[in-house]
Amino acid sequence: MLIRAESVTKSFGPVKVLRRADLQINRGDSIGLIGVNGAGKSTFVKILMGEMPPDTGEMQRHTGRIGYLSQFPEGGDSSVSTVLGRPYGALESARQRMLELEAAMASGEDIDWNEITAEYAALEGEVSRSGAEDRRKQVAALEEVGLSEAFMERPMGELSGGERTKVALARVLVQAEDCDILFLDEPTSHLDVDTVEWLEDYLLRIACAVVVISHDRYFLDKVVTRVVEIEEGFTREYRGNYSSFIKKKMVDIERLEKESQRSRREKTRQERIAEEQHRANPYLSLHKTRRRMAERIDVPEAPHKAQEIRVRIQAADKSGKNVLRAQGLSVSLGGRALLSGVDMDVHKGDKIGIFGANGEGKSTLVKALVGELPCEGELWRAPGAKIVYFSQTHDALDLKLSAEEQLLMALGQERKADARGMLARMLLFGDAVERPLGTLSGGERVRVALALLLLKESNLLVLDEPTNYLDIPSRHAVEMAFNDYGGSMMVVTHDRYLLDTVCNRVAEVKDGGVRIFNGTFSEMRGRRPVEEIVQDADEYRVLSSFTNWATKRRHVQGDRVLIAPAELKSFQWALDNNKLKRTGGRQRKKVRVSDERKEEQ
Repeated sequence: MLIRAESVTKSFGPVKVLRRADLQINRGDSIGLIGVNGAGKSTFVKILMGEMPPDTGEMQRHTGRIGYLSQFPEGGDSSVSTVLGRPYGALESARQRMLELEAAMASGEDIDWNEITAEYAALEGEVSRSGAEDRRKQVAALEEVGLSEAFMERPMGELSGGERTKVALARVLVQAEDCDILFLDEPTSHLDVDTVEWLEDYLLRIACAVVVISHDRYFLDKVVTRVVEIEEGFTREYRGNYSSFIKKKMVDIERLEKESQRSRREKTRQERIAEEQHRANPYLSLHKTRRRMAERIDVPEAPHKAQEIRVRIQAADKSGKNVLRAQGLSVSLGGRALLSGVDMDVHKGDKIGIFGANGEGKSTLVKALVGELPCEGELWRAPGAKIVYFSQTHDALDLKLSAEEQLLMALGQERKADARGMLARMLLFGDAVERPLGTLSGGERVRVALALLLLKESNLLVLDEPTNYLDIPSRHAVEMAFNDYGGSMMVVTHDRYLLDTVCNRVAEVKDGGVRIFNGTFSEMRGRRPVEEIVQDADEYRVLSSFTNWATKRRHVQGDRVLIAPAELKSFQWALDNNKLKRTGGRQRKKVRVSDERKEEQ
């Protein structure tokens, strides 16, 4: 056991964020921490790391070797090398101890100078030796996430959001070897699809425990083996990945609802019988006994039903069969060609997902198509096309205005009730409606931008990262609205789930060009109707050589074999015949399972 939290509470003023939060982190764990925006996930992680004290509850921490990726990578004037070189893990402990020794020597108190100077010299040598090695590790980590050594001296403030996130990931790589636990807060924000998939594989290779806060459903499915949900300040734990969590939670909700209804019916029945007995025989005590029976019936609280945003995007009159056509389209900025030779058609009813690596020109492409950027080549838009553009930077928002004031500018100052109603559909109430937009969270700003989107009629939506910062329930609501939308759509996104569930065509922007595929993202990648999931696998030692005919693989005496629950059936013969012996070791392992076998997990 590395860290254990029991009955942790935390309040900020009158707001109780955590009411009873429990979690135990063991070596090798891979835990997904989920919940709606504002549920207290980041607060709980800071308490687990020791950066923030709980109000009440018990904390046990048996390691200080902790790595952390913040939800918001820093900007400012600090160089990349400075960020990567900040102390961490064992090295940070050594530097902190040196500061303590320096303070002791400067205090003038009666100390053992020989012992202190010897310890200080040893620590100084350790820190000094790490310098050259650290530089090598930092450059290697940058290259691992797709950035070159040339980034080392660049200021963080000059980097894009995706590049800053990659630098933060590189810092995690530098730390990982010296850590027992990695805490990752929204690690996939601003990352392109290829980097996210690389991160999934990396987290399966490392030996330390991982606790990840994420709203990326595919990422959670591929990485975690336990899901801890924070809801109404309480934690609830489920074994398995995110898909398994959803199924188990639905079963739990159904069971709790039935128990609550059954107990309530029985309580009502007993109370009714007591009332009838009292009317029939008011001087006897039979009804009192029956009332006591009713009072003893405990009615479980019905499961909490979270509020969901309500999104319905109005489509204008349908355009013709062809909505937009680009042939030989080229876009240049600052004398540099970003895109060239782009051929793209948008037909009525198309829902096209656009993806690609950061910096390849996805936003540039859609801005050119809607006329926000100049371009060369043939570009035709249908005369009846009513285009609405949603920018990932939310350019339509004035951060000095409140959410209410922003909507009133579009609706008219006399329609205050309509503005409040629209914001309430986006779960924005009270203080969040009246504060300047610049003080709201990223998720709240997205919801205001979506509220503005609902006011405009369109038959072609062009959306640039519309689900960034949204929690999972909000993403689901937005995806349902996109599916129900009657017009055409182009959406730039790194969210593979959205690409698979909303889009009927996908476009990859790469090397200055655009490749169109008729189908979903997973179909484009050639994925089979089999899913990869991650499970905790037990280690076995081969006692006698055998062939696993299910996998057609030969296992030789002395080999070490990792067997996940999904693979157990194929090894059952070898286990029954004492050809394998469990060693007690355990590691995370990626396995491929069919839909039928996944249902069993």
